[in-house]
Amino acid sequence: MKVTILQRSVYYKTAEVEIEIPNDIDEFDIQDYVNDNEELWVDKIDQKINEADYDWGLGMDSGNWTDIDQSSEWRWEVDKLMVGGHL
Repeated sequence: MKVTILQRSVYYKTAEVEIEIPNDIDEFDIQDYVNDNEELWVDKIDQKINEADYDWGLGMDSGNWTDIDQSSEWRWEVDKLMVGGHL
């Protein structure tokens, strides 16, 4: 008789970059601006996530993450306005 021993460990990475947006963008239009101007951040965030170290766990306590049932989550935040959302 054989016994199979199994382990599942979850590790995650997080990365963040900051971009400048025009001051006259309304807070309700920030998400559209960020999505429409991916060239300002997409390569930078890819580089940061590749350089990031793995941490053990799901990462839900390492920021404002909300989608625990998803394998990846993209967010934007403006602390000054206390607004944010998903990309």
